[in-house]
Amino acid sequence: MTRYDVEEATAYRVAREISLEGLSSWRAAVAPYFAPGRVVLDLGAGTGLFVRAFGAWFPEVSVVAVEPSADMRRASGLGMLAGDAGAIPLPDASVDVVWMSTVVHHVRDLPAAGVEVRRVLRPGGVVVLRSLFRERHHGIGVFRFFPEAVRALSGFPTVGEVADGMGFVVDRLEAVAQVTALSLADKASTLRQEADTLLRSLSAAEFEAGRERLLAAAEVESGPVVDHLDLLVLRTVGAV
Repeated sequence: MTRYDVEEATAYRVAREISLEGLSSWRAAVAPYFAPGRVVLDLGAGTGLFVRAFGAWFPEVSVVAVEPSADMRRASGLGMLAGDAGAIPLPDASVDVVWMSTVVHHVRDLPAAGVEVRRVLRPGGVVVLRSLFRERHHGIGVFRFFPEAVRALSGFPTVGEVADGMGFVVDRLEAVAQVTALSLADKASTLRQEADTLLRSLSAAEFEAGRERLLAAAEVESGPVVDHLDLLVLRTVGAV
């Protein structure tokens, strides 16, 4: 999984974190898996956006956060465990849900990750992903201003590659809307190339040209910025 230094971790928190109001559709989408008393592993928790969200939305659920980057863990201000998808620091059969938000494209060995995830999942447990997949990117507004960023998708897996690679079957797949920013101007003010996998693929000239397009659009367009990421739920083969 990708590791970040302290500067990147700070930029990530500024550029990538979304308000709980903006994420409210995700609360409804994942609620069926977050019943009271369940234990949720936030794998690749970053700066803790969803640790805080789940604590507010589902107070009767226990959340354990695992993050490989020490700088991300420090930037979160939360208690997180060091680890990654290939080495999860939890006992066997200890969690009901493995949550992975915009993480799976950083996992280089999906079969190894699948072995670890199945190890820590209890019988009947699920993997719930919030992600962008290579073949399902049309709901992402960044490509409107930074069209060259599409080439970064070559490094993103497809839904099938994730499910097959990790050794699970697809139980649910749907796009979920989120308010990424209150306006294009707000989006432009928090834009950080180093904090976005898609934008990091751009040259300095490409990034600046896209930023100028975004700023020009912000002068004439109002209203919230709505993007769609996919909710993918995976179950073990044969599970009901």
